[in-house]
Amino acid sequence: MKKITLGILAHVDSGKTTLSEAMLYCSGNISKLGRVDTRDSFLDTFYLERERGITIFSKQAVLDFKDAQFTLLDTPGHVDFSAETERTLQVLDYAVLVISATDGVQSHTKTLWKLLEKYGVPCFIFVNKMDLNGADKDAVLYKIKTELSDNAVDFSDISSSFYESIALCDENLLEKFYENRIDTSDIVALIKERKCFPCFFGSALKLVGVEELLEGLMSYTRIPDYPDEFGARVYKISEDKQGTRLTHLKITGGVLKVKDVIESDKNENGEKVNQIRLYSSERFTTVDEAAAGTVCAVTGITFAETGDGLGFEKSSALPVLEPVLTYRVSATDGTDGHTLLKNLKILEREDPQLRVEFNDRLGEIQLQLMGEIQLEILKSIIKSRFGTDVEFGRGNIIYKETIAAPVEGVGHFEPLRHYAEVHLLLKPLPRDSGLVFGTDCSEDVLDKNWQRLILTHLYEKTHIGVLCGFPITDMEIIVKSGRAHPKHTEGGDFRQATYRAVRHGLMNAESVLLEPIYEFSLEVPDENVGRAMSDIQKMYGSFNPPEQRVGYTLITGTCPASTMSDYTKELMQYTHGSGRLSCTLKGYDVCHNADEIIREIGYNAESDIANTPDSVFCSHGAGFNVKWSEVKDRMHLPSILSKPKPASDTVISRSFAKRDKDIFASDRELMKIFEQTYGPIKQRDISSQPRTVYSEKAKRETYKRKDKTNYDGTEYLLVDGYNVIYSWDSLRELSESSIDGARTALINILCNYTGYKKCETILVFDAYKVKGNTREVEKIDNINVVYTKEAETADMYIEKTSHRLAKNNKVRVVTSDALEQLIILGSGALRVSSREFQFEIEQAQDEIRQIIEDKNKPVSS
Repeated sequence: MKKITLGILAHVDSGKTTLSEAMLYCSGNISKLGRVDTRDSFLDTFYLERERGITIFSKQAVLDFKDAQFTLLDTPGHVDFSAETERTLQVLDYAVLVISATDGVQSHTKTLWKLLEKYGVPCFIFVNKMDLNGADKDAVLYKIKTELSDNAVDFSDISSSFYESIALCDENLLEKFYENRIDTSDIVALIKERKCFPCFFGSALKLVGVEELLEGLMSYTRIPDYPDEFGARVYKISEDKQGTRLTHLKITGGVLKVKDVIESDKNENGEKVNQIRLYSSERFTTVDEAAAGTVCAVTGITFAETGDGLGFEKSSALPVLEPVLTYRVSATDGTDGHTLLKNLKILEREDPQLRVEFNDRLGEIQLQLMGEIQLEILKSIIKSRFGTDVEFGRGNIIYKETIAAPVEGVGHFEPLRHYAEVHLLLKPLPRDSGLVFGTDCSEDVLDKNWQRLILTHLYEKTHIGVLCGFPITDMEIIVKSGRAHPKHTEGGDFRQATYRAVRHGLMNAESVLLEPIYEFSLEVPDENVGRAMSDIQKMYGSFNPPEQRVGYTLITGTCPASTMSDYTKELMQYTHGSGRLSCTLKGYDVCHNADEIIREIGYNAESDIANTPDSVFCSHGAGFNVKWSEVKDRMHLPSILSKPKPASDTVISRSFAKRDKDIFASDRELMKIFEQTYGPIKQRDISSQPRTVYSEKAKRETYKRKDKTNYDGTEYLLVDGYNVIYSWDSLRELSESSIDGARTALINILCNYTGYKKCETILVFDAYKVKGNTREVEKIDNINVVYTKEAETADMYIEKTSHRLAKNNKVRVVTSDALEQLIILGSGALRVSSREFQFEIEQAQDEIRQIIEDKNKPVSS
């Protein structure tokens, strides 16, 4: 049996629910024909829907017709509930777009058409109310072709002109048309590929043209190809009358069975499906399993949210339609704020676009709505669901913020025994792109698990701008660099560092305030055209050339939502009730009165403690706050926007010389500290010092395996010398002018580190390419330096040595070679990347300095 998920969409009052009712009746699935105006329609079951005669929530009905089963999804038509419609689009196989013959293509009709295009849904068109005076088939078909698609084809008259229209939809069919070879399969393919849009005409109320539409859906639809692997997409969350949470989803692959455990990134342990329900209006039947193509509701799944993908399905992107107004809400019957917020959060799970939150700065509960009708409906729902009377404040426009140019954001979080540093690149994107998060960071710099955690923290929070505290948008935020501590870093550290990095970047950026822009359609009597155009200009709007109609003029254009949101009342006054205004959200653009809004809001980003741009560093064993403007002077990692090294050899040499000087200046400082703390250490000139060469036998004695019973807790540190040199910026630059100098610098650094950490250090350098070379082991101060023999790499030597030592000792290996790291882990040793080890070195230097400073403090009397 053919199984198709079919959505019914329309601008409000086009007869969408009436058509759904007629289709169910004509197909024999219901025995009584209900009506919206008599409040007994099969699908509008919610009491507010019947009272107001509008669809508020999408409804499901099973429609069996011949050898096909259609799952009918009736969606809201009012623009205030368009977010519910958009969520439903993501699970549709086909759609029927209902257009009123007398009203034609309206503004919200165009919005729905764009959504169908965005989600790639093949579409049939049903022109309704053809029985009313003023209905003109040719005129409305012309409007459909000019305002929606030229590939709209009249399917009510199958003739030679019909096949010619079909052939014009795809040039590949022209040859078939001339040879009279176009068949049904060709038409089915065109519709599926959205190259042809069948148009049917009739009156749903009088059951005219409904059977022709059903026959067309039967003949010209094709069941999708579903994979065997399980997949599903969640499109709705609701509760039944008993308060049981229902997760509405469409199976897009495989089979879902009762007691199956569904896992997700949000819930790694998974949750068990307790029940699978197939709904038809309010009634449902339970089944043991649901195959691909089935739209159902399941119980037992609590982690899933609207738009989530399950199994192989990925979660959906941000919705196109979103609210532009935010309202303050408070209880008027004594209900405490905590209870009200908890109940509103339940409604938010069912409709994510509500975006309920407590504004700490203003001390009030806020939520976002599409308009006044949704506000009234929500007020009634809160009363009926939770028994709470509420009132709403005046709606305020939701502004957004973005940036004008790329900028680096740095977040450092280092109170005592905690550590994380994050470097982000914030880049502007085209208008209405939303937020895009990604990573472009080497795993040698920061482990992949930490990078994933940073991305999680970017996704989990609504990041606000620094101009007025509005949400940011149209921005790509990329993880470019970061650092963790081997012992002291916890997950919460990266949350703090990530949040601070975003805010730090915004504080350094050129921020731009954005406002919502309406796309409007304004109908006024001919005598009021001048007044209307003047008003639009005063509202900072723009418009297309007016279109003359019979008895009125149509003006279309764009205008800021803040100036046009209250225009309907004024329009009704000067047109004496004859004017009509329809607005849909076009998107966001630069605010026309940004300075005024910024002054009016009076937001101070630096005093917003909950969203601080400052960082926390550690000194003298305690964390201290560093202002955002000084963070770059203290951060541990280099800037991701550093200028490239100059090409001049002279300048390069100076750079190397300075770096070389810095390295050895640091070493001299550490030497002084060691001598004060541990006694004099004789520094040797290894360039002139004769090497002590050990035989193979002597070496084996040196690293002789110790019996476990005699293990004295020695920690061995094996270091891949050249890997470290080429991983550390300072040593790599030094190696370009003098590889011997780089080796010497590394040896000095490790001597200092070994003396402080009391470990046994083995520094290994590759010498395998030197013909006839024998393995050499030098004792330089307190570390062993190994030069490998011919045909033996440092990796090979480290593998063998770590395997032998790790059985009875603690062994750590410093290398960033990915394959080597795997082998090391397999032998029982611990691996440390070269970049992580550089951080350990720096930490050791800080700790030594701290010890000396503490010892040199004067003793108070």
